[in-house]
Amino acid sequence: MNGAIVAADISQSFEEYLEIFDHFYAEDIEGTTDTMKEPVHGKAAVRTRLAGFLIPLHVFAEIGGVSVSIQSRPIRGDRADETHSAWTLQLRGVTGATCTVTWCSRRRLRLGRVFSEHHYDHRRVGEPLTLSDLRFSCDGMEGDAQQGLQSPNRP
Repeated sequence: MNGAIVAADISQSFEEYLEIFDHFYAEDIEGTTDTMKEPVHGKAAVRTRLAGFLIPLHVFAEIGGVSVSIQSRPIRGDRADETHSAWTLQLRGVTGATCTVTWCSRRRLRLGRVFSEHHYDHRRVGEPLTLSDLRFSCDGMEGDAQQGLQSPNRP
């Protein structure tokens, strides 16, 4: 699963990531982070949150010219029914400015599907990209881009 996530290209499509999610996650998935007050229950609810993150990222990459790379490395665990991974998401704007976000995830598996996923140890290196770090050539897009950058769903 991690290999499929890393191999997918957000600048081409966000749908590929949703297909990976649909394939590997159970209907009764419970998603949590170390900063959430309440877990997110159910595949539809988690998928909606995932899309809320992926769609702006896709627009920034495809239209805004942001270079996006994602990397994963396994973290050793001691349970056969769960996996741990360290993730790095790097965004590089057209100006060369970079923002790197890292986090870890713990996935619990049942019958080959993820039924519990917890994200923890979130960190950011560098300032968030600004509108000047994006390349938008269409009139009127600047306002839309600014709204996307200020979205409350943005990590």
